[in-house]
Amino acid sequence: MKVIHMNEAERYEPENGWMRASTCSEKNISVEYFIKPPRHVSPLHQHPQEQVCVVFKGKMRINGAGGEESLLEPGDAAYFGAGEPHSIENILDRESIGIDIFVPGRSFDFWLKRKT
Repeated sequence: MKVIHMNEAERYEPENGWMRASTCSEKNISVEYFIKPPRHVSPLHQHPQEQVCVVFKGKMRINGAGGEESLLEPGDAAYFGAGEPHSIENILDRESIGIDIFVPGRSFDFWLKRKT
């Protein structure tokens, strides 16, 4: 068993107010807790891992490359296949919180090596 307490998790702030914390970073699975600032939209992107995004607090809009979109509220989840373009938008004037699960796992260095 391996336990990662939030106060000990590796953290990164890709942009002001947008915080991500690595709560599991294994070869087969990784989990990232995130706080998304008000009205923040992540850029349309894709990655080789499958992803599940789960909303804990707030409301987020999931956008696909083909123009499809869906609104997620607390408890809702979205699945993205490997290589599927997507972006995630906090539609509120306050922060939203969730987790992203990646299979297989990805290194948290993804954020450190990211091109802005």
